[in-house]
Amino acid sequence: MGKEEIVAGSIWVPERSLREFAVDVFRKIGVPAREAKVTADVLIAADLRGIGSHGVARLPRYVSGIKAGSIVPKDASRIVKQTRATALVDGGNGLGQVVGRKAMEIAIRKARGTAVGFTTVRNSNHYGIAGYYAMMALKAGMIGISSTNAAPLVVPTFSRTAVLGTNPISVAVPTGKEEPFVLDMATSVVPRGTIEVYDRQGKEMPLGWAVDPTGHSTTNPRIVLEALAKRLGGGILPLGGEGETFSGHKGYGLALLVDILCGALPGAATALDVYADDRRANVGHFFGAIDVRAFRPLPGFKRDMDKLLRTLRESPKAAGHDRIYVHGEKSRAMERERRAKGIPLGPKVVDSLRTIGGESGVPWIA
Repeated sequence: MGKEEIVAGSIWVPERSLREFAVDVFRKIGVPAREAKVTADVLIAADLRGIGSHGVARLPRYVSGIKAGSIVPKDASRIVKQTRATALVDGGNGLGQVVGRKAMEIAIRKARGTAVGFTTVRNSNHYGIAGYYAMMALKAGMIGISSTNAAPLVVPTFSRTAVLGTNPISVAVPTGKEEPFVLDMATSVVPRGTIEVYDRQGKEMPLGWAVDPTGHSTTNPRIVLEALAKRLGGGILPLGGEGETFSGHKGYGLALLVDILCGALPGAATALDVYADDRRANVGHFFGAIDVRAFRPLPGFKRDMDKLLRTLRESPKAAGHDRIYVHGEKSRAMERERRAKGIPLGPKVVDSLRTIGGESGVPWIA
């Protein structure tokens, strides 16, 4: 549940201004207005919730992909196969945020009619934070599920070469008076974006996050990132860390499960084949919606959720700690603060956005 650290010299940018900048950049490179707004919304949601690794810092990645032709700017996604409760969507090699939102809407709509809805996606791209889509189900009084596979960055237990993605899982559960439960986690010790943040800040990362090409733990984010980029070996460790002593094999199993649901099930790429083609990433996603009312009245469920979360929060605290958090609380508090105060962007992120704006004909905010 840890969040990004604010970099010294960060510039605080109003949410609305940053959102408009991102939309304008997307529009300039051929993304239709509605789709530009959806994509920008997902990026801003990440920054608001303290997940800067998946926020506007990623804008250059999408811009370069569209300009290179590896990402289609206009939505061409379509339902390939469906039943009353399920759907398979081909993403048309478009922006993952656009097809992701559409696929989650399909899952929610199907759950209204059949109690559960599941949608898989193939032929897509990076879709941002998994939690964005899981949280879409909350307004409908449903439990939301979202997951995606990703480029091979994670070293399986007892291996020294990255084979699986950081493959996040998110589950959002509605509550009454308490903040919703929102689990949004990578199945690796950290996502690649977090290592990129450390690299941008010129800081050493904690030992045990990743290994170098020889399979030994390292604190140098640049060594890991360069080795991954050149496929020299090494990579990020699965949740739990090295070996089996601290259950790294369990994180490995979760990452593999995500690759099965997001890759093998819809017919998307898996493991080393994700992003193997320069023109087609073929990323896969999995979305689910569960209508609580199919099991019991929603008000009673929400009351029980409130009680459960209060029980956790009110349990005895460890020495030196005065609060127990439930997943999603810190993010929601940060979101409220940043909507009022603005979003902090590090100097390197600002420079990259200013460059992207200049190349696209969109003036930078400050």
